[in-house]
Amino acid sequence: MSGILTPGQAGDNPQLLPLLDQVSVKRDGSRGGRPRKRPDRVLADKAYSSPATRRALRARGIAFTSPEKRDHAANRLRKGHRGGRPPVFDPEVYKGRNVVERCFNRLKQFRALATRYTKRAAYYRTELTLAAIVLWLRESPDTPEA
Repeated sequence: MSGILTPGQAGDNPQLLPLLDQVSVKRDGSRGGRPRKRPDRVLADKAYSSPATRRALRARGIAFTSPEKRDHAANRLRKGHRGGRPPVFDPEVYKGRNVVERCFNRLKQFRALATRYTKRAAYYRTELTLAAIVLWLRESPDTPEA
């Protein structure tokens, strides 16, 4: 799909919208057509739950599932009726986020990725892409067994 490399000290949330701009998914079926540029839903942890992120995704028509941070809820409640309603959160949908966490854990099994032997960003991104392809091929039901 897409990926962005950032310095280790950089936050994840500012990279969400540029990452979504890079997404391009081929349509299923024989008719083809223009690739999809918008996911149906984004599942994210509390780091992405800022009101600005929620507004940006709502403006793009993307459903968003993320738990609300305690301090955001407290600020909203302190404002009273002007604070608005709490954001919609579906715990059953949120359970699907574990797939992403498991993928990160499987990528960390590749020693060069986990220890960051490669110092150049272009090489590291290439290693990450190759590791993702290897994982994808291992899971693909169409791959012949060796």
